[in-house]
Amino acid sequence: MLDYNPFSRQIAHNPFPTYKRLRDEAPVYFNKEHDFWALSRYEDVVAGHLAPEVYSSSQGVTLEGQDRGLPFLIVKDPPEHTFHRKVAARMFTPRRVGQMEEFIRDTAVRLLDRQLERDGFDLVQEFSFRLPLDVISELIGIPEALRGDVHLLSDRIAARGEDGTLSDDVRQAHIELITLLTELVAERRHNPGDDVITMLMTTQVDDVNGGSRMLDDSELAFRFLELAFAGHETVAKLIPNGVVALSWYPDQRRELVADPTLIPNAVEEMLRWDPPSHYQGRWTMCDVELHGTVIPERSRVILLTGSAGHDERKYPDPELFDIHRDIDKHVAFGFGRHLCLGASLARLEIRVAFEELLKRFPDYQIDESGIERMYHSNVRGLSRLPLVIDQAG
Repeated sequence: MLDYNPFSRQIAHNPFPTYKRLRDEAPVYFNKEHDFWALSRYEDVVAGHLAPEVYSSSQGVTLEGQDRGLPFLIVKDPPEHTFHRKVAARMFTPRRVGQMEEFIRDTAVRLLDRQLERDGFDLVQEFSFRLPLDVISELIGIPEALRGDVHLLSDRIAARGEDGTLSDDVRQAHIELITLLTELVAERRHNPGDDVITMLMTTQVDDVNGGSRMLDDSELAFRFLELAFAGHETVAKLIPNGVVALSWYPDQRRELVADPTLIPNAVEEMLRWDPPSHYQGRWTMCDVELHGTVIPERSRVILLTGSAGHDERKYPDPELFDIHRDIDKHVAFGFGRHLCLGASLARLEIRVAFEELLKRFPDYQIDESGIERMYHSNVRGLSRLPLVIDQAG
């Protein structure tokens, strides 16, 4: 019997065989226990992203829906989403992102050079979460002294048990992080800086009534949270996934070492092969008939990004990792109106990360006994990935 439970530790460890069964046997799947529907084929996932009037984000984008009603950009539908996105998009202009490359590279070099004389190090704890956290913090104005707390609290907020319930620790972490960020907003009002949060404080947002207003402190704190969480968690998870892929395919790793110009396309393949976010939650605004099945109005639906990237109908031999694959598009950063605002920044960070990592450690090995997986709501990744370095080699 086909059973897809995203909270299952066994499925989270390797969801891809289950995804294939969903695509082949139940492209419109219903889980009675957790009361949700799942779409797993590439075309259906893309169509879901492109139809916000049918698949709404307003009831939260996680399976649990705990983000419902919060002032996050990602849970808004047009036209309110359009107004807020226009303002938020100003922080990720090509010019601003391009200006970040020097800082990104300097940060990557600093973090990796610390490891040069060692026989090994934990890629996650000492590199992959620190790099994007420093980058997004620099961009939006989180002081260095608070960045470790932001990461730890973000991890606690996203953690889930096998039954999918929210623990008291999750709720407490949410309160602590919002409190921290609200205090930071208040401080920034008294001491404006050259950063994104100051920019948001001084920019008017259109509203649905045709007027305009400023964001209040609570909205700014949640915008802080949304940017800080999404801005570092996704890259922090994608880099280790890519490192694992290149350890499984050492010939392709040697190609990247010999020719770093291949890295940008390799990044796209990493995003397709094992994206950091494996699903996005939606809410049906009407009955939806698909593949002979009717999804009722007001139903929770998850769009399985992780499955869409492995759909044989879109990608030949999708289980194989191939840095030369011709990828016209994928859904790792969402699609349509909810395409990740920071996608270009994330791509830049990942490219620079692998340029500098492979330059220093072209022959790394993985100590599989020390790997630990983080079990999050809709983010899939590792919390520990120990690398073994052959200094003599």
